[in-house]
Amino acid sequence: MAKHWSDFQYEIYLNGMTGAVPRLPTDLTRLEEMAERRLGPGPFGYVAGNAGDGSTARANRDAFRRHRIVPRMLRDVHERDLSADVLGRALPAPLALAPVGVLSITHPDAESAAARAAAAHGVPFVLSSASSTPMEQVAEEMGEAERWFQLYWPKDVEVARSFLSRAKAAGYTALVVTLDTPLLSWRPRDLDQAYLPFLHGVGTANYFSDPAFAAGLAKPVHEDPNAAVMHFVGMFADPAKTWPDLAFLRENWDGPIVLKGVLHPDDARLAADAGMDGVVVSNHGGRQVAGAVAALDALPGVADAVGDRLTVLFDSGVRTGDDVFKALALGARAVLLGRPYVYGLGLDGQAGVEHVIRCVLAELDLTLALSGHTTAASVGPGDLASGPTAG
Repeated sequence: MAKHWSDFQYEIYLNGMTGAVPRLPTDLTRLEEMAERRLGPGPFGYVAGNAGDGSTARANRDAFRRHRIVPRMLRDVHERDLSADVLGRALPAPLALAPVGVLSITHPDAESAAARAAAAHGVPFVLSSASSTPMEQVAEEMGEAERWFQLYWPKDVEVARSFLSRAKAAGYTALVVTLDTPLLSWRPRDLDQAYLPFLHGVGTANYFSDPAFAAGLAKPVHEDPNAAVMHFVGMFADPAKTWPDLAFLRENWDGPIVLKGVLHPDDARLAADAGMDGVVVSNHGGRQVAGAVAALDALPGVADAVGDRLTVLFDSGVRTGDDVFKALALGARAVLLGRPYVYGLGLDGQAGVEHVIRCVLAELDLTLALSGHTTAASVGPGDLASGPTAG
């Protein structure tokens, strides 16, 4: 019998015969509440917080609830294959770990633990520019495993060029450029705690280890860390960037380039016209624009507009395997998973992240089979029914 991701459930049941139960819940929607009890209010608020009153994050979850899966019967689903071709790379499943910065606020092993977990299961790890660990160290932890680099496009062109050069040399195969954060949004949970990790030098490892960044300092980072922090703050993002600036990325990166934060079909068309390779339909998990459209509601329009020209990826609001199914059905080639793995990291380090990956993929595998599908590529809009938000 072929090995399936769903075999994880039998592993759990068999372990239960010796009295062992999972350290973390298999209902991943419970992780947030557990993480809130474990992490301090500042770190937890930074991960869980959203723009404004949280309406966009709620809209993300409501959109998933509104779309309901319509299972089909008497189809041979004995053998299944979740593999996917994404950006020219053969992946074992249509899943990657989304870029999340400052992971050291949740666990001391930070990005290294999450990257090792991803590598252990063949899932790409997308390293944030704002990581607590330099990109070269994360790459070393991953060996030959698939890794992508996320760029917060800085004002300093030499730092941007240096980041791209370092990432390429360290074996990152795809570039994910976040467009939706030219400024930090109004985030009450962080504001109420006056908590911004970057001001304490957390999430700055790639900058503080960068020669182009160091060239802009009067003194080395260790001699004047406050000056280094303020230099970082001054260059972190650039609200003056426009579509013609994408030419710089193509000139300095010879692999796939994916633009993250696209919600409008016309922006997706502009990305294709600019020679990009993909887009991530995303509203930053509800963290950037309060009152914005749910990412899942934006997905079909983007996929219809450019699905034959670009690889369409998705994130924002994904919590379960059936969420992944719905995103695939609405046009995504693969899904980036964010907060659940961060909560898993905070609760149990690398093992917690592995638990989250295996739970999501086991549930996706079972959801596909029980809905009459043997591959992730076979699902489509016809496999969903939409209606009023359900619980």
